[in-house]
Amino acid sequence: MIELLFMACLSSAPDQCHQRSLLYSDVTPMACMLGAQPELARWVEEHPAYTVSNWKCREVGTGEREA
Repeated sequence: MIELLFMACLSSAPDQCHQRSLLYSDVTPMACMLGAQPELARWVEEHPAYTVSNWKCREVGTGEREA
C-alpha cells in the first residue's frame, strides 16, 4: 500500500497545519510521485480553505495503517 502524505494548512492561518494522507493499493511509489501534483490539486479544489505545504509518497507497512 502506498500513501501520499501531505501537510494541509489553513489559508487564513498558515500556522495551523494538519497531516493528511491518501492511500492507494494499486499504484507503485513512482506512479504516486508522478500523479501526486494533480491529485493534490484536486484535493485543494475540494478543500478551498487549505493549501498544501509539502508532500511525499511512501510505502505503508501493515503496522502503520490507521483503523
